[in-house]
Amino acid sequence: MTPADLAELLRTTAAAVLSEHALDPAALPATVTVERPRNPEHGDYATNLALQLGKKVGANPRELAGWLAAALAEQDGIAAADVAGPGFVNLRIEASAQNVIVGNVIAAGAGYGTSADLGLKVNLEFVSANPTGPIHIGGTRWAAVGDALGRLLSTQGAEVVREYYFNDHGAQIDRFTNSLIAAAKGEPAPGDGYAGSYIADIASAVLDKEPDALGLPDSEMRETFRAIGVNLMFDHIKESLHQFGTDFDVYTHEDSMHTSGRVDQAIAKLRETGSIYESDGAVWLRTTDFGDDKDRVVIKSDGQPAYIAGDLAYFLDKRQRGFDLCIYMLGADHHGYIARLKAAAAALGDDPDTVEVLIGQMVNLVRDGQPVRMSKRAGTVITLDDLVDAIGVDAARYALIRSSVDTPIDIDLALWSSASAENPVYYVQYAHARLSALARNAAELGITPGTDHLDLLTHDKEGTLIRNIGEFPRVLKTAADLREPHRVSRYLEDLAGDYHRFYDSCRVLPQGDEEPGPLHAARLALCQATRQVIANGLNILGVSAPERM
Repeated sequence: MTPADLAELLRTTAAAVLSEHALDPAALPATVTVERPRNPEHGDYATNLALQLGKKVGANPRELAGWLAAALAEQDGIAAADVAGPGFVNLRIEASAQNVIVGNVIAAGAGYGTSADLGLKVNLEFVSANPTGPIHIGGTRWAAVGDALGRLLSTQGAEVVREYYFNDHGAQIDRFTNSLIAAAKGEPAPGDGYAGSYIADIASAVLDKEPDALGLPDSEMRETFRAIGVNLMFDHIKESLHQFGTDFDVYTHEDSMHTSGRVDQAIAKLRETGSIYESDGAVWLRTTDFGDDKDRVVIKSDGQPAYIAGDLAYFLDKRQRGFDLCIYMLGADHHGYIARLKAAAAALGDDPDTVEVLIGQMVNLVRDGQPVRMSKRAGTVITLDDLVDAIGVDAARYALIRSSVDTPIDIDLALWSSASAENPVYYVQYAHARLSALARNAAELGITPGTDHLDLLTHDKEGTLIRNIGEFPRVLKTAADLREPHRVSRYLEDLAGDYHRFYDSCRVLPQGDEEPGPLHAARLALCQATRQVIANGLNILGVSAPERM
């Protein structure tokens, strides 16, 4: 019996109980929740349904819980149902009923935990760093979390398109160009320019491609350094992301919003909706009508488009491409964009709920208890490449994903590069490697996993492991609904702990002259299912599941 099966059983049983006592079954919530209690002595699962229903149907919650427990105790697969506290119902599941989970995992394989529930076409925009320097540590967090979120949403039936918004329009590109020219001439970087050895490297590469670039007329020289330099920088960004395991389906150039007429198209649509007005020679958007703290300039008094003009065109472009949901993943200094982007959607006549904005907090690296502040390559910031060089791709991704994005995190380089149980990614990967070794040893002994005798799995540690495996689909659904892939990381750590405790208490392979029997085959099946779930979870995080360590 899976948690989903149990929730459905609880719902149908509760409906019958309510009807039997002349109470309204329509009061039942759309989704009935069952959870694993923190204290295993309280049972395998618990529900607060009677507490939820009591007030709605005019019944004492504890009395209602008693009726519900009595009815559940009569159901197949339920070993016991007891009332606790003011109206909780604690449930114990018969071993034969819960062990079906093992067979389900083995049958589903890599598909275990997936669902078709979401059914949305989702545009997921993340990283989108300016092509003026290597990706910094904050952008690296989004590279890991965004990719994991895309994988997670895909497991729940969403059609996800990962998109990188290439900011190649505006003053930052002018400063980048000026910095390259200064480096090519051997001059110091401009006061508002970019520093770091990468600037000199790119300037040199521009001269390799165009040896006479510095001798061109000023406008041609600037365009040469801009075009080649931006392309070289972006090539480096894409390669760094690829090596990090993060690739994108679409790269959209901000400049194309202006050159293609999409900005003009968006402004025309806003005029149709009456959301545009003119004041002081500028064109304004009435975003305060839609919850923003102030109206926004769209076209400045000098006739140049403001930054929001590109945002408006970009959102309209996404919707015209058929996306049901547009998720933007932005840095800690972009809180104002939440109201701004939702207001822009509403001003364009769209549902503001088609926009979701996730804000990520800062990341700090720590070595020997001291913050690491400088990059040898970038000069002023720590980059993706710096982090990968220090602890590797798997540890970097896992460390960045395992905490909620609205929480600042410190990454201890010594901890995350260590081969110890204190290192969370090592702990989970070691469980998978240990399970892989167990499967190899079993194969050498001629023992294969078997699901014919799963009723023999009656040990407490076996039951705990099975129930945790059964939680995986619900963990994925919750993590996807809340846009919180860190829940998968924490789940995997709990599952690895349950496996290690099971292994220490339950001998899987025969020893000495002991003949292999049905219990060995059943325990091997449980190990196979555990290994599959760990592999599935690590795949969602974009972290490898090693066979050997």
